[in-house]
Amino acid sequence: MSTGDNLGKGVTSVGNGAQGAHQKPATAARMYDYYLGGIHNFPADQEAAKAMLERSPLIRTIARYNRAYLSRAVRYLTSIGVRQFLDLGSGIPTEGNVHEIAQADIPDARVVYVDIDPEAVSESLEMLAGNQYATAIRANVREPQAILDNPQVGKLIDFSQPVGLLMVAVLHFVEDNDEAWGIVRTLRSALAPGSHLVLAHTTVDELVFDPELLKRSQEIYRRQTSTPLTPRKRSDVVPFFDGFELVEPGITWLNQWRPGPDLVDEFKDNPQMSSFYVGVGRLA
Repeated sequence: MSTGDNLGKGVTSVGNGAQGAHQKPATAARMYDYYLGGIHNFPADQEAAKAMLERSPLIRTIARYNRAYLSRAVRYLTSIGVRQFLDLGSGIPTEGNVHEIAQADIPDARVVYVDIDPEAVSESLEMLAGNQYATAIRANVREPQAILDNPQVGKLIDFSQPVGLLMVAVLHFVEDNDEAWGIVRTLRSALAPGSHLVLAHTTVDELVFDPELLKRSQEIYRRQTSTPLTPRKRSDVVPFFDGFELVEPGITWLNQWRPGPDLVDEFKDNPQMSSFYVGVGRLA
């Protein structure tokens, strides 16, 4: 999954007396890990995540569905022969990682994880020890050309061949629309025909929500992490797919993108409550 820590300033110490002198500030990556029931999070992450859960109790469910969508999308790409993946905002390693899914189908599938959070990168590298086809780098999604030029990316990813570009739950941490669209354009320009963009983006479209509640939720990210949260409407998500041909069923709600028969769909009657637009696009 992708996380907002791709935009942050890294992890620094914050002082709060002797007890808090070495406490790490919250990051979206570790908050997401907490939502998923992981162990790679700290008191600041737990505090911020609990505050979010008080305002939006469905976040844990949405996080699980987001992870399941990523798995389905990766399996779809391997089924059509995509053999390499660039995962931006990869976050803390958890069950069902991209390399595990892809390499189960294609043993030599190449995967590069990208995140700004040093904890996420460190945990990823530890997990990937001995895996010659996957690695993790620390980089900022707001500097896409630097990611493309990174020698570790170039070592594993052949941009003359199709790439699965994974941007799952990351672009909503870029506040400015033009900047967010520009990031995708820069990355798209490096991709070969047959590459795919896998996108998930939070939204407030069609939701029955309290504007003050949304404001307070955004304030948690702004105050307790280094990354603002910017939900976008569908009309602002569509331009991310400029230059791509949408794969069926197009841009849809999180629970509606090619659900498997074993999915217990908690959002079946109210798909908009999944709070995410998702889609996969193919570069012709």
